[in-house]
Amino acid sequence: MADLNPTMVKFGAPATIVRRYEHWQVQARPVQATLGSLALIARSDARAFSALPGEAFAELGAVVGDIEAVLAGRFAYDRLNYLMLMMVDKEAHFHVIPRYASPRRFAEVEFTDPGWPGPPDLGHGAEADEAVLARLVAELKSAWPGGERR
Repeated sequence: MADLNPTMVKFGAPATIVRRYEHWQVQARPVQATLGSLALIARSDARAFSALPGEAFAELGAVVGDIEAVLAGRFAYDRLNYLMLMMVDKEAHFHVIPRYASPRRFAEVEFTDPGWPGPPDLGHGAEADEAVLARLVAELKSAWPGGERR
């Protein structure tokens, strides 16, 4: 398994890493399309979902359960979208986009969901600077089941 594959680096690793699992890594998206937007990235160099080992699929259920529990508990999303696009960033990964019918505030920043109730607008991002992103990562780490793992 790769320590940091190119997709992880593109999404700001190591600064944006929220949680590592054996086969997956959860990172805050540097551009927050909506509050709590994440990247769920396979910890391998696989460029096709089907190329991941069976153990990665087995672990995925627990990872998704943790993501949903943390985001629901901390930000009370209305819906949650998982997008597997892999057009620009080639390694297997999902964009995890919480969806909101109304704005949310975090660290003195208002986050909106301009695509609601349609598809998410991934080109949109709140004015979340490096300090706000670091605070978001810390908040998510502290809320993660079982505490922070490295």
